[in-house]
Amino acid sequence: VSDISKRFLNELLGTVAVITSDGRMIVGTLKGFDQTINLILDESHERVFSSSQGVEQVVLGLYIVRGDNVAVIGEIDEETDSALDLGNIRAEPLNSVVH
Repeated sequence: VSDISKRFLNELLGTVAVITSDGRMIVGTLKGFDQTINLILDESHERVFSSSQGVEQVVLGLYIVRGDNVAVIGEIDEETDSALDLGNIRAEPLNSVVH
């Protein structure tokens, strides 16, 4: 992991969204990571998207995401996120990453 990546992740210690290579979206509090970007998320949940019904949130709790399964990680603005009406959001699920 480059020094820039380490600094970026150190500043992210807070609420993050992780998109995995299999298309899942996991939101939680980033508690730690290692040199291979294995992530430790606390108070996490998966947001399951559907084109026919609202976003389902599946509680995961304390959760580890393997670094080789992380496609994208980004900070969540908690104020904006809490204002979202997830029950009325419709979206196609993400496809898996193709290498």
